[in-house]
Amino acid sequence: MDQLANDIEARLEVQEEIQYSEERVVRALYGALNSRDVATVHRLLAADLEWWFHGPPSHQHLMRLLTGSTERFLFVPLTVSAIGSLVIVEGFNKDCNVCWVHAWTVTNGIITQVREYFNTSLTVARLSNSDEGSPSPTVLVNCQSVWQSKLCDSKSVPGLVLAL
Repeated sequence: MDQLANDIEARLEVQEEIQYSEERVVRALYGALNSRDVATVHRLLAADLEWWFHGPPSHQHLMRLLTGSTERFLFVPLTVSAIGSLVIVEGFNKDCNVCWVHAWTVTNGIITQVREYFNTSLTVARLSNSDEGSPSPTVLVNCQSVWQSKLCDSKSVPGLVLAL
């Protein structure tokens, strides 16, 4: 029994270290973006970064920063949460009066995907099916909310669910 408890504790520690590492990668990216450190940005992002955006086209500030077409927008993370390889960051830009959420996927220390949401309330939910061994998951038994944005609560904004 003690061995089982030790094994579980060791696995949890490893998972926590991995999440901490992925969170550090994302925090380093924001530091590089805000200091305009292009070399570090290139080192942290995959060359074929997958980018998904939800919000008004005029708010595609991250894409403009990454392509060098603007230098005005600062992304200041207010909350950073890791859920496995997904790192969720939420912030608010007072100059533009917009709240934003980035959901970054980190693979082997490199950011491979970003989902960007502006003036959108986001809920991240973990879905599971009734028969894990079944090749065709048809019946969902569990839909557990694991994260929810907080900064857009007082605004009337669209709401979306990001399913894991």
